[in-house]
Amino acid sequence: MLHLPDFPWDSLAPVKERASSVATTDGLGLVDLSVGTPVDPTPEVVQEALRSAANAPGYPQTWGTPALREAVASWFATRRGVPDVDPDGVMPTIGSKELVAWLPTLLGLGAGDIVGFPSAAYPTYDVGARLAGATPQVVDGLAALGPLTPSTTPKLLWLNTPGNPTGQVLGVDHLAKVVAWARQHGVIVASDECYAELDWRTDRDGATAPTTPSILDPRVTGGSHEGLLCVYSLSKQSNLAGYRAAFVAGDPRLVRQILEVRKHAGMIVPWPVQVALTAAVGDASHVEAQKAVYAARRETLLAGARAFGLETTHSEAGLYLWATAGEDAWVTLERLAARGILAAPGTFYGTAGRQHVRIALTASDERIRAAAERLSVG
Repeated sequence: MLHLPDFPWDSLAPVKERASSVATTDGLGLVDLSVGTPVDPTPEVVQEALRSAANAPGYPQTWGTPALREAVASWFATRRGVPDVDPDGVMPTIGSKELVAWLPTLLGLGAGDIVGFPSAAYPTYDVGARLAGATPQVVDGLAALGPLTPSTTPKLLWLNTPGNPTGQVLGVDHLAKVVAWARQHGVIVASDECYAELDWRTDRDGATAPTTPSILDPRVTGGSHEGLLCVYSLSKQSNLAGYRAAFVAGDPRLVRQILEVRKHAGMIVPWPVQVALTAAVGDASHVEAQKAVYAARRETLLAGARAFGLETTHSEAGLYLWATAGEDAWVTLERLAARGILAAPGTFYGTAGRQHVRIALTASDERIRAAAERLSVG
């Protein structure tokens, strides 16, 4: 019998009810910062592309159109510093969560196989291992694995950079060490990079940081994508959560293996969404505009969090503040709820988050300002 953990957000219902009952002077009621759901409009260039493809009577291509795959390869070159992505190693997916959940199964993993993932991590890495009948295992640094044997070596290792919930960005040297280790031991590395366009780091002069490193970066890979996959979603950067528009790219051999299973299973991104995705990766202007919106919200919310006594750790990229008051996460949640604010407990992301809360930037400007003001009072 398949054993899955309880869906974590269900346990937030009582706290949400208490936060919703608070009388607030701003009249806005609950400010829900618990889930990273975009609230801003889908860019017009993407909406127009979707409309243009509305007449879609035939079946779409599971592998994705050549135009889409080439557009993604070009996006890697222009936005991620990866000039050598083979369009044959690109495939659209029905959102990135779907791919995260099913990747171990699509790769043929099963009983006795280990799937590794970070200690503070998106719960679906664990769920994906369980769906395949494999063994989920926290890998908090490669040294923690100890001396490896065939039975203790992971078959698949997940990275998440920038991380959810932490916002931590892994550097080129770190990624290169992981890739070298993985190749030495025959481990597939999948890197979930869906927040890469939302990097808040700056250099000493205040200029925007260099491109967030990818697992496919030539400085990481030595010029070969063998054994490597990058998972990416446009939900965050392009407000496309409702479109379920994402892709996987990397080793063409692995992508073809995944493709063969997906063709049998009917895992196909709808044709209008493929057209919209193609338009989205080809237009940088809407991404820059949305990033500026989130940057302003982040600064506003950071000030409120500090006034409330919260210290942020990492939070250098992505759509969340990973914050702690040095107390149990649920105690912090209750104190936030008393001000009509709902966040997510760090325990949703593993025991490493037991004293953290994750606060999302995905609310309107008005509600972000209201949250910051409530946090700054008293």
